[in-house]
Amino acid sequence: MFPRPPELIGTCFDGSGRERGRAAAPLALREAGLATAVPGAVVAPDIRPPPPVPIRGPRGFANEDALLAMVAGVHERVGRCLAEQRFPVVYGADCAVLLGAVPAMRDALGAAGLLFLDAHEDATTMATSLDGEAANMEIALLLGLAAAPGALRRHLPAIGPDALVMLGQRDEAYRDALAVASLADRVRLHPAEQVHGRVGELATDAAEHLAWTPAWWAHVDLDVLSGTEFAACDAAGDPTMPGGLSWAELTAIVGLALRDPKCRGLSVGVYNTDLDPDRRAARRIVRFLAAVTGADTTA
Repeated sequence: MFPRPPELIGTCFDGSGRERGRAAAPLALREAGLATAVPGAVVAPDIRPPPPVPIRGPRGFANEDALLAMVAGVHERVGRCLAEQRFPVVYGADCAVLLGAVPAMRDALGAAGLLFLDAHEDATTMATSLDGEAANMEIALLLGLAAAPGALRRHLPAIGPDALVMLGQRDEAYRDALAVASLADRVRLHPAEQVHGRVGELATDAAEHLAWTPAWWAHVDLDVLSGTEFAACDAAGDPTMPGGLSWAELTAIVGLALRDPKCRGLSVGVYNTDLDPDRRAARRIVRFLAAVTGADTTA
């Protein structure tokens, strides 16, 4: 059960500029039963940035105008939720939602932490990015390892290395191809192979590590799952990224996180509706959210 009344905030954004893809995730998840799966949830109007443009903008980001509008919208909504003592649940879009959510928590409460479940470290910089997708750079921007361009400078950086715990990464080949160094020597990071068999231990350790912050955010990029467990994301078919977590492991970690009173927000993203024509993956995500909130113990 969420420690505070939850507010579901759909985010209709796809970082690569697709018309549907991740931008259609909020509607697909609601049609799969999201609103009734989360006890006591208020369904807020979706955040709808401008129409996508699948090119890089003047600041270098792909789909740039929509990105900046989305970040501003998430920042405003999350800040308002926290002020009203609600629990924001941001669903849809991709990891770039953290560029709004984490600064909003920092602004509202004075400091923020982040529990980050993702197959990638997402510490690419603009100089090393091949596509300009902010969802590959948000950790570098949040930590101040890369300079925030333009309108994002008022939000970033938002956290220090001691306010971040990363679990489930398995992107060594991707980083090596871009010559991007791992963050493992700077932050608390446990790659996917270290998570297996240690779920309870690492979830507890994460909460203890972040306990110095007034509050912390939990983020799930669904590509942290094995491709055999979840195929409706772009990384699922990447042969350089074998392994990954199971639904049971992810459910256990997030369920434990939500029991901690300092966990004050959650985001779940990178569900690509184009890869889920029968909406089986959407229903599985809804079951996951029901399980971590205690509404369904069968997931």
